[in-house]
Amino acid sequence: LKNESLHTVAWEPNKPLVIEEIEVAPPQADEVRIKIVATAVCHTDLYHLFEGMPKDGFPAVLGHEAAGIVESVGPEVTEFQPGDKVIPLFLAQCKECRFCKSPKTNQIRQGAMVGKESRFTCKGKKVLQFAGTSTFSEYIVIHQIAVAKIDPAAPLDKVCLIGCGICTGYGAAVNTAKVEPGSTCAVFGLGAVGLAAVMGCKAAGAKRIIAVDLNPDKAEKAKVLGATDFVNPKDHNKPIHEVLAGMTNGGVDYSVECVGNVEVMRSALESCLPAWGVSVIVGWTEMFDIKIRPPHLISGRTWKGSMFGGFKGKDGVSEMVKAYLDKKLQLEEFITHNMTLDQINDAIELMKQGKWYHILVLFINQWVHFK
Repeated sequence: LKNESLHTVAWEPNKPLVIEEIEVAPPQADEVRIKIVATAVCHTDLYHLFEGMPKDGFPAVLGHEAAGIVESVGPEVTEFQPGDKVIPLFLAQCKECRFCKSPKTNQIRQGAMVGKESRFTCKGKKVLQFAGTSTFSEYIVIHQIAVAKIDPAAPLDKVCLIGCGICTGYGAAVNTAKVEPGSTCAVFGLGAVGLAAVMGCKAAGAKRIIAVDLNPDKAEKAKVLGATDFVNPKDHNKPIHEVLAGMTNGGVDYSVECVGNVEVMRSALESCLPAWGVSVIVGWTEMFDIKIRPPHLISGRTWKGSMFGGFKGKDGVSEMVKAYLDKKLQLEEFITHNMTLDQINDAIELMKQGKWYHILVLFINQWVHFK
């Protein structure tokens, strides 16, 4: 492999990404070098660039939702070999720590976390690997506990979505909320994660799924994926939780918040039936606190958070890829654009408009050749 390959670098917050040639170090012990074939643009990438903007978070290569092929492996790697189809993981699974061994969580013990040391260098500077992955790039080097091997039959330009958005939303309904057959659900926010939550509610057997979004253009896609109703809060002159309570005889059994807005998180909780409703927070933000009144929970509601849909990294990704190949999971419906790496800033602008679900960035073969 040549020492340098094309990457998109975020040199500073709130600025366009820049195509650069970056030196990618060879994999060291327990590491895998992956040729990225397809990556999707996720709102979390935009959050880092435009909202969170941590002072120590730049320069960085963004991207964390992708699929690729193993190019080479470092010493002590036994699970992977060149040519394997894989999905890099922002949530690793070592299968050895207390957390990984527990069925109660998909988290990994803090001491076992990987991805803090970057293998990228550009213009003499170390470039950070966002979320330990950095998939807006031709090649990445990543620890083997943060890689999931997938079925060789899987189309990488589809299953890359399983690396974040699909698992996050689908699992929030199935694994975290534990939606039951015959129940009533509400999903707030119809980006890719919210639409995946709708799909998860349907798979779990919910009889009524109310999709909530400010954009009426998203209603049709939500119904294709299983929504029975669409509600736009702007169409009503009272709070959305009151609207949903009126539609459902007091409140829904389950609600899933997929926006990352603290006011929406509260609305989603208040939309649940006070006696037993379960509300799951999926949308990410660190910018504001949530304010609620204790009776909202004392009455019997449950408020839960969900990271990566409760899926353990390696196991969950492989399971979801199999579900797609078995035609139990929809992915094509989530893709709205196919673009190339040199169009990455255009892709980000489209995502900022809030109209699109998933924009794929495909890597053109002539840019780099697998050896």
